[in-house]
Amino acid sequence: MEDRSSGVLLHISSLPGKFGIGDFGKHAYKFVRLLSKSNTKYWQILPMGITGFGDSPYQSFSAFAGNPYFIDLDELIERKWLLPEETAEADLGDDPEKVDFEKLYQHKMPLLELAYSRAGEAMRSELKEFLAQHEDWLYDFALYMSIKKEQNGVSWMEWPDEYRLREHNALDAFYEKNEYEVFFWVFTQYLFFSQWARLKAYANARGIKIMGDIPIYVAEDGADTWSQPELYKLDEDLKPTVVAGVPPDMMSRTGQLWGNPVYDWEAMKKDGYEWWIRRIEESFNLYDTVRIDHFRGFESYWEIPAGDETAEDGEWVKGPGMELFDAVKNALGDRDIVAEDLGFLTEKVYKLIEDAGYPGMKVLQFGFDPDEDSEYLPHNYTARSIAYTGNHDTQTTRGWLASADRKTYKKAVKYLNLTEEEGHVNGCIRGVFGSPSYLAVIPMQDLLGLGDGARFNTPSTIGGNWEWRMPKSALKKHLAKKLKRLNRLYGRSL
Repeated sequence: MEDRSSGVLLHISSLPGKFGIGDFGKHAYKFVRLLSKSNTKYWQILPMGITGFGDSPYQSFSAFAGNPYFIDLDELIERKWLLPEETAEADLGDDPEKVDFEKLYQHKMPLLELAYSRAGEAMRSELKEFLAQHEDWLYDFALYMSIKKEQNGVSWMEWPDEYRLREHNALDAFYEKNEYEVFFWVFTQYLFFSQWARLKAYANARGIKIMGDIPIYVAEDGADTWSQPELYKLDEDLKPTVVAGVPPDMMSRTGQLWGNPVYDWEAMKKDGYEWWIRRIEESFNLYDTVRIDHFRGFESYWEIPAGDETAEDGEWVKGPGMELFDAVKNALGDRDIVAEDLGFLTEKVYKLIEDAGYPGMKVLQFGFDPDEDSEYLPHNYTARSIAYTGNHDTQTTRGWLASADRKTYKKAVKYLNLTEEEGHVNGCIRGVFGSPSYLAVIPMQDLLGLGDGARFNTPSTIGGNWEWRMPKSALKKHLAKKLKRLNRLYGRSL
């Protein structure tokens, strides 16, 4: 078991900066220095994949590709691929504390295309070498994005048959005709991976570990499904027969209809779960610790008939269980994996988590049912767990306290000894830091004491999610001092 430590949950997109979205530029390095000064060991982020419909990092066009929006434009200016006035004139959003994804699509992508037009030929040998290093996914991704552009952005399931069914002659002809466009997508990935590698190395050199995130599912409209449709439950016309989600629970009255295609686990088993092994291996090239989303879905997952408008009429279907994680361990050895084990849990799910040996998650906000004890109350946490005030799907702690019913609120106040003098949110943070969990992680919104206007995501809703950015003024010494004081007091210093 690791020593006691702490972390901050802050997605890349939520960093401050002048280019419309948090990126791998100077504010990311400034945030790393803040963590280092405060003796905080972990920086937890959400999936960094290229986002599609709804702007969700859990609905990505690729399980392997990185989001070009995170590319630092200052580096492209330094390399003379862009002029300062070109970035200054681009409308990347009016609100420095909110991401405008539509404007990024309309104006940041053209900036990257402009940089490519000036850099691409000189870099062609580097790009070809980079493509060769990642050929098991990058060529399909770049080809997919290029065809998608030619087809006006529609889903691959609506492409002409020669592309939809991946007829080799048609794909070869498309590549020959569109090689310049295909290599634009290689260029974006080259920049993404090289900039991220430098940032991660900077963090690691200062004792900071990066905790990344693997969504359990891939998107229906994505390069993974298009390139290997045999791995998913699709019909003869390559349309999903069933889709993923979760049943009704405390987060949503009608459940969560995610809409992702469901894995054909029998097909994956035939080649020893090669796709999953490759995915986890690639993730550890990006992160020090990997959190696997919706871990209970590997024991049993909620399968919903395609076309349903809610998740209510699904059914539980058996997943691969320990067979998958044994295959991962045999191939990759012991890795620092965290199980996102929230939601409807059964004895079989608990056993899978125990057998896998991965630490799970405890969210303080879930603990205050006025009528019963809860595994989410700190006195029930085990050392082999990660404690949170809330996560990216919950209200902020301030918002939760403000909207909680009277009995829940009173229990929280009594249990945590919340006072106006300390501040109720600070009292909740104290409860998490003082818990037995080896790692305490606080969302940045809670460290800043923000209300639900700073909520990151509301499950089962579209629009207004994933947009929050922290104010530039927050990266100040008082935040580092606050974290350092908590780390010292509760034995969580680096």
